[in-house]
Amino acid sequence: MTVRTIAQIKQQLENEILKKEDMELLRSDKRKGVQKLLAQYEKRKAQQQEYKDQFERMKSFEYSCKKEGRRIIAGIDEAGRGPLAGPVVAAAVILPDDYYLEGLYDSKKIPLAKREEFFQCLKAEADFGVGIVSNDEIDQHNIYQATKLAMKRAVMDLKQTPEHLLIDAMYLEELEVPQTYLVKGDQRSVSIAAASIIAKVTRDRIMSEWHANYPMYQFQSNQGYGTKEHLEALKIHGVSPLHRKSFAPVRECSRI
Repeated sequence: MTVRTIAQIKQQLENEILKKEDMELLRSDKRKGVQKLLAQYEKRKAQQQEYKDQFERMKSFEYSCKKEGRRIIAGIDEAGRGPLAGPVVAAAVILPDDYYLEGLYDSKKIPLAKREEFFQCLKAEADFGVGIVSNDEIDQHNIYQATKLAMKRAVMDLKQTPEHLLIDAMYLEELEVPQTYLVKGDQRSVSIAAASIIAKVTRDRIMSEWHANYPMYQFQSNQGYGTKEHLEALKIHGVSPLHRKSFAPVRECSRI
């Protein structure tokens, strides 16, 4: 019987070409290197199963809608309600039937590199719309109404007409579509979680572009939020055309 090298076993585990008898052989292999590889493999498989279980739980609202005969379901979320500068961005996402994206969750809980990866996957496979409301419009309408406007624009930007909306902590009275208001929806619905990814990555890219024009405010790193460095820059450099003048910290700097 030929004894496989640890490198060969590692490749087999990475390719997941395993039968029941293969696992039994590996468990009986006394080499520490083999047991380490096996432990890593089993940990990875357990994590994958956990992601699948989480994804299935987060499809419960989508399943409920489909049981009622509504097939085209859009999840809606926003990014940028709290910052002192920049737009508020909303996204609406309709996921394909039987869609699966391992690890999809609230965008705020996902590292930057993974968010970018998810963004590309969703753009390639989902129907999505984006709605952007500028800082000037926020000052005109107030942030609550501006957020609703961004969400409405996102829905209007979809290719398909949704039959039901799953919305993160908001209700859009202007749209005559059945809706479900979900607190912490980006952690409870895969459609809303997908929308949170599209909205956040889109907005972060906008703020990075503005950073080139106004590097003193560090928009690339703070995305317009009121960090200590951002507030200090406001006091030193004043208010930029991207700032929300109706927000108190900006309004106070305008009076200086």
